[in-house]
Amino acid sequence: MRTVIAAVAALGALSLAACESPAEKAAEKQADAVEAAGEAKADALENQAAATSNEAAETQLNKQADAVEEAADAKADAIEQQAGKKE
Repeated sequence: MRTVIAAVAALGALSLAACESPAEKAAEKQADAVEAAGEAKADALENQAAATSNEAAETQLNKQADAVEEAADAKADAIEQQAGKKE
């Protein structure tokens, strides 16, 4: 029974993905790039934090990394939402 439910869910997801317009696909690609760039910048900040011996600096760098990643996610979500509204 679980296999049937999983198969039906997968088919539903595939059918929704097939309905994406070229603009939605482009927006998704752009959003993915924004998320990847934000994640890369956050990773660099986290690496800096791990390399420092100053605990206050480490905490600040980790907070900055979190903020960068959250901002990138928010921007990516906005890009995808805007593309959906254009339809």
